Amino acid sequence: MTKSTGGADIGVYGLGTMGSALAMNFADKGFRVAVSNRETDWIADFLTEAGTLAECMVGETDLEAFVSAIARPRNILFMIPSGAPIDAMIAAITPFLDEGDTLIDGGNADFHDTRRRSKAFEGTGFHFVGMGVSGGEEGARRGPSMMVGGTAHSWIALRPMVEAVAAKFQGEPCVDHLGPDGAGHFVKTVHNGIEYADMQMIAEVYGLLRDGGGQEAGAIGKLFESWQAGPLSSYLIEVSAAALQAVDGPTEQPVVDVILDQAGQKGTGRWTLIEALKMGQSASTIEAAVGARGWSSEKPVRVTAEPLLPAGTVAGEMPSTDDLEQALLAGRILGHAQGFRILSAASEEFDWSLDLARISEIWRAGCIIRSSLLDVLAEAFRAELPMGQLILAPKIIALLEPSIPGLRRVVAAGVSLGVALPALSGALAWYDSIRRARGSANMIQAQRDFFGAHGFARIDAEGQHHGDWPPLTSGS
Repeated sequence: MTKSTGGADIGVYGLGTMGSALAMNFADKGFRVAVSNRETDWIADFLTEAGTLAECMVGETDLEAFVSAIARPRNILFMIPSGAPIDAMIAAITPFLDEGDTLIDGGNADFHDTRRRSKAFEGTGFHFVGMGVSGGEEGARRGPSMMVGGTAHSWIALRPMVEAVAAKFQGEPCVDHLGPDGAGHFVKTVHNGIEYADMQMIAEVYGLLRDGGGQEAGAIGKLFESWQAGPLSSYLIEVSAAALQAVDGPTEQPVVDVILDQAGQKGTGRWTLIEALKMGQSASTIEAAVGARGWSSEKPVRVTAEPLLPAGTVAGEMPSTDDLEQALLAGRILGHAQGFRILSAASEEFDWSLDLARISEIWRAGCIIRSSLLDVLAEAFRAELPMGQLILAPKIIALLEPSIPGLRRVVAAGVSLGVALPALSGALAWYDSIRRARGSANMIQAQRDFFGAHGFARIDAEGQHHGDWPPLTSGS
């Protein structure tokens, strides 16, 4: 290993896919980087892979030597699995730290863990940062979007480095200090929840074209590719278009046609949903996406059910490609709106003062959900929002007005043709619930008071009331 000089600008512990890419990104931007890894034999291999960038790096197999190789006050970035491994690393490295040093968890951590760790660091002289990193391996290497939560002190020291390595949108770095303790990790969690919804809606449109319209993968890919020139322009549409047109070498079939229809998940979509429910927020698009991934895992059940369960389909026509485009746009707008409502509720719940416009801006490049839509959302948040609701912003209403009819026709087609569109349907149901001044919850309150004497509010009087309900004649 290179001899420790104590002059590294930052330390990166964990040389997996993301850690290696970030370490090279820092070095590429002129920073000196100390690196280490639990499996110490990875270090020499990584330095060899880094090529000339290794001249800006120092590798240490010993944890104390790794810490000593970093200039004080130290910034040490952990790119290791979240949960117990982070707690173990904190315990192992703390004896070697000095006052003012900052530890940074760059993984997909549960924000509750980040809040707990931040609280434990108070009064110790050390600082803890929870930093969400989005963009995958390529983003980490060339410029990710990063969401930072932690103390003001830690941000001052960290800012020049993360701004240098972050993705840029029109010259502005896609990174910012979003608030204390778990704010950064929570924003990254909701980012991933929106990502789940976006991916599911794209998959639903693909499924409707395939199963309802009988189209081949390549043709669907070309349609998606054409949408890149319009309001759907985004990284996920670009990825989907390319994936649909890719050909499998061994079979010469479209790659998507040889992929088993079972989707994995790492938990962040589920976390988003859990926190939304805790705060009383609707997240129907994200819930549908998480549920769909769960259903996808039940392949044997679905194979058994197909010949047994009647489809009960009725006459229906495939929607036009324009309707499909507008439906996907409307669904994405509503899915993003739900995500930002969750962020707003969490900001109030945890006293974070999240800047929703700034979050929109740092998602415009580098991250998985980057899209032209986020520019519109940022502008909407910068203006005054009626009742603080994104979907009531004039810019958003102007997008929804022409796109909602297409969403209705697409959802209706899916229902008629027996093709499941859970996320698109959930988005439309939420929209119709929000836009209707008088809903049907009065019926629910009547039922609750009837069987449980829970009481209800009246529209013509203050206070809690009960109904004079008749006895049931059935005796049940």
